[in-house]
Formats: sequence, C-alpha cells, structure tokens
Amino acid sequence: MRIYSRVARLGSFARAADDLELSRAAVSEAVAALERHLGARLLHRTTRRVTLTAEGADFLERSQRILAEVEAAEEAVRGARARPRGLLRVDVPTAFGRGLLLPALPQFMQRYPELKLDLRFNDRVVDLVADQIDVAVRVGVVRPKSYVARRIATTRNVIVASPAYLAAAGRPLRPEDLAGHRLLGLSSGATGRAHEWRLRGGRVPVTEFAAVFNLAEAQLAAALAGAGLAQTIDLLAGELIARGRLETVLDGFVGDGPPISIVYPAAARGAARLRVFADFAEGLLLRWRESLARGAPPRG
Repeated sequence: MRIYSRVARLGSFARAADDLELSRAAVSEAVAALERHLGARLLHRTTRRVTLTAEGADFLERSQRILAEVEAAEEAVRGARARPRGLLRVDVPTAFGRGLLLPALPQFMQRYPELKLDLRFNDRVVDLVADQIDVAVRVGVVRPKSYVARRIATTRNVIVASPAYLAAAGRPLRPEDLAGHRLLGLSSGATGRAHEWRLRGGRVPVTEFAAVFNLAEAQLAAALAGAGLAQTIDLLAGELIARGRLETVLDGFVGDGPPISIVYPAAARGAARLRVFADFAEGLLLRWRESLARGAPPRG
C-alpha cells in the first residue's frame, strides 16, 4: 500500500523506486501483486507516465487514511507524543512561509532535532491525501470532509497603497471613489478568477481591476511600486504599514478577513509531529498579531 501510494503520487515507477530505494522491478511487482489481490486495475501505464484509474483514485484516498492511522499507532507505541520524530510534510502559503515561518525555522528545528521537514510553499489549495501532505496552513474558510481544521488566527481586510500613489492619484474617501483608481486584484488558486472586494454597508462588490496577480506577494509588491490600490489582509501588509511604506484607506468600509487554520487528515489526529507544528504556527501568528497591535511588527 505504501509503495502504491508513492507510485500514484509521483506518477512514475522509476521515481518511486528511487524515492523508496528499491529496484524498479520490485516496485512494479508490488503494485501488480496489489492489483491481483484486489482484482482491479489501479493504474493506467504508458511509456511516458502513470495515471490513476477511478478505482485507483478511490483506493489511494482510503489507503492514505489507513497509512496515517498506522503511523499514528506506531508513534503512540513508541512514546512519540513526548518526542516528535520522523518526516513531516508541510504545505503553507508563500507569504506566511517566507515572512513568518522561515525566520523562526532554526528555533523549531533545534527544539525537535529528530523531526525532518518537507516544506512546500504554495498559494493554491492542495489535496492533502493525494499530495501526501501531513499538515497545511490554510487562509480562508475550510470545509473539511476527512480533515480536521483548527483555527489559529483571525485577520482583518485592509486596502493599501504607496504614499507616492496616493499623492499622485488622491486618497479615496468613499467606496464610490474607487472607480477613479487603479485597483490591483488577487486571483483564486482554485478558480483562477479574481477575488471580489466586498465592502461594508451593502456596497456593490468591486470586480474591475487594472491588474490581477496570482501571488499575494506580487500584489503587494505592485502596490509598493505605486501601481495602484490593493486589498489584502493585515497579517501580510502589517509590517509595510508600520514602516510607512504602505498606507491604508477606507478603513471604515472594510471588515474581517479570512481565518487562518491548521488542517490535517482526521486519521492523523493526535500525532506528536502534527501537534508541535500546529502549536508552533499558532505561536508565530499570535506573536505577529501582538506586534501589529504595538505598531512595529518584527520579521518572524
């Protein structure tokens, strides 16, 4: 089951064999034996790639849950709740990873030396089971099926621009004033469409943008360069605002932003490595929130 899961994730017998340090023949025979045992074809094989059949996709999802249960049971027997160890595959938004996680990473690694990290920076919502992710940091509402979502922070929406842009274009005082400004949008990783700006007071959502970006960092960089107004969340723009590099506008017309949650497969509930990372991420965001309140957020 572990071998099949690795082949399915990597889409290649050869890559799975290298990853598992097995021969290609051993990997191929293991999957073939599994298919004979189940009486179903799990993979479509061609000379270039391997893809999942419908039965293979269903079996992969179920097997990932089973493997997570087995790993959690092994940890419990070994007493790993008190001593986290093993591989932890983490998926985080790019801005969170670069701005908060990386500066604090040495401290986390020193605290848990037996824990190995596979860090993935990503601004799209990934399938934890299909991509073999142990834990993810998600911005936005999470509607889990077989996942556990632990909310660790709240955010607030802000509309920002550079002082130079506001000096040249003027400061909007009412939502209606946005029609005379260049607006910088952010697209959804799931749909590719730009997120609407929803303002308080029953105002019509803003949907027309001069430019749309697929990364929050790129959107903020464009605002810093004076390209226009950007709507983002305070946890991303807080440091730039505190340093005077960005200014907020229409503060009375924006509301709460999306929540930030830790998400992991339900079958892995209680695993020590998940618990310590969730606590670590929550601590980072709590300290960041406190620093925003003081008006001088530090890096990390």
